[in-house]
Amino acid sequence: MLLNKVEKTALSGFIGTSFMTAGSAVMSLAGQDFREPEHLSTMVSRVAPFLSKRAKVLAGWGGHYAMGLVFASVYVELWESRKIEHHLKNGLILGVFSGIIGLLIWKGTFKVHPLPPSMKYTNFYLQRIPAHIVFAVFTTIAYRMIKEKEERDMAGNQYR
Repeated sequence: MLLNKVEKTALSGFIGTSFMTAGSAVMSLAGQDFREPEHLSTMVSRVAPFLSKRAKVLAGWGGHYAMGLVFASVYVELWESRKIEHHLKNGLILGVFSGIIGLLIWKGTFKVHPLPPSMKYTNFYLQRIPAHIVFAVFTTIAYRMIKEKEERDMAGNQYR
C-alpha cells in the first residue's frame, strides 16, 4: 500500500513528536519541566482563563503536535523531492537545525506572550536542540520504514 505525502508526513511526524515529547518528559525528571505541551497549556490558560481545563490541555497538546507536523512536512518535502537522503546522519543534521529553529520559535513565543511561564529560560532553550534531534531521528526512522515497506510492496507486485 502506497501512502501519499500527507499520510507520510502525518505518520512520521506523529511518531517523531511522540518520541520527542517522551524524551522531554524524561529530561524533566532532572528538575526543570521541559514538557512542551504543559508549557503551551499554561500559556493558553493565561490568555484564555475562561476555557475549560480540558480545552486548555487539548490546545497545548494540539499546538505541540501541529508544530511537529509542520517540521515533518518540511522533512518529507526534502526527502520526497530528493534534495536530501533519508539517512540517520541527515536526520541528526535536520535535528540540530530544527532545534535552533525551535529555540527561536519558543524564544519569540515567550517574548510576545503577556504572561509566559516562569522558568530557567536558558536551560529550556538549550534543551530544544536535543529534543529536536530526538524528533528528527525518529521522524527519519518512521519515514524510512514507510519507504522500505513501499519498496517491498512494489517489488512483490512485480511478480503478480
